[in-house]
Amino acid sequence: MIGVVVKPNEPFERALKRFTKSCEKNGIISDVKKRQRYEKPSEEKKRIETSARRKRLKELADANRKRLY
Repeated sequence: MIGVVVKPNEPFERALKRFTKSCEKNGIISDVKKRQRYEKPSEEKKRIETSARRKRLKELADANRKRLY
């Protein structure tokens, strides 16, 4: 459970910003976005494979670009 201790004379907006940053750092916001709708196991596998394929192609393109110079 994430919590933020509000310091004396600290504006609420600043405490809220610190709370939001700590949530982002712990990956809670991305986890909530991921769980907004159900993803079938086959869809998840397909998404992971396509992201791996894109990453591999990007690495190959970078390697080819470096080799040209």
